[in-house]
Amino acid sequence: MATSIDVSDVHIYYGDFKAVEGVNMTVKARSVTAFIGPSGCGKSTFLRTLNRMHEVIPGARVEGKIMLQGTDMYAPEVDPVAVRRQVGMVFQRPNPFPTMSIYDNVLAGNRLNSKRMSKSEADDIVEKSLRGANLWNEVKDRLNRPGMGLSGGQQQRLCIARAIAVEPQVLLMDEPCSALDPISTAAIEDLIHELKTTYTIVIVTHNMQQAARVSDETGFFNLKAAGQPGHLVEFNSTKKMFTNPDNEATEAYISGRFG
Repeated sequence: MATSIDVSDVHIYYGDFKAVEGVNMTVKARSVTAFIGPSGCGKSTFLRTLNRMHEVIPGARVEGKIMLQGTDMYAPEVDPVAVRRQVGMVFQRPNPFPTMSIYDNVLAGNRLNSKRMSKSEADDIVEKSLRGANLWNEVKDRLNRPGMGLSGGQQQRLCIARAIAVEPQVLLMDEPCSALDPISTAAIEDLIHELKTTYTIVIVTHNMQQAARVSDETGFFNLKAAGQPGHLVEFNSTKKMFTNPDNEATEAYISGRFG
């Protein structure tokens, strides 16, 4: 069951340095939300706060509230591992586990969660997840071969299959196509359209055309000046952002006058 995320007054730190300040937004359920903005403005840093990956960096911390299904995911009693089960992540470069087969890669998250499965249950999860990632027909006859033997685009879809195998509610994608060729990129974008019927998806992209193609809503992040924290300049429907943004800085970035 996909869910929305409500972000209230979030500030993100690396030690004493404030990297991102004052973010407020609601990420809608069963939609695609894109974050755009120049390098170093905090898009990926903010994305990692949405499944508590930011705090694995020593000295990193988050202030403010991020509500997932009515629960503050940063409340003291909330287990970060439980959050990451609900909010999956796909990284910029495909990262299948190198020593594992395609089959074992898909099941890695389930096994990490010490979920006991019969062989038939495991088979069902693998098939369902690979079908969900539009990869089943390409790999069904070589499930026991290494995941690293796939092409880059297939590896990225394998990582998406691994993420959805644990049945999260939200999928975070940090520039999932930046290491891929145009054909693989189109396949991932088509997949994102299909996945949003089941999941809430948040994607960071440097490619504004991609944001325009795949997302329903877009957040534009920027820096006021070098050394200053990143901040959310504007958050709006993607159609409005790309045709008639509220903020002049958004218009300047989207039209290519800076960035």
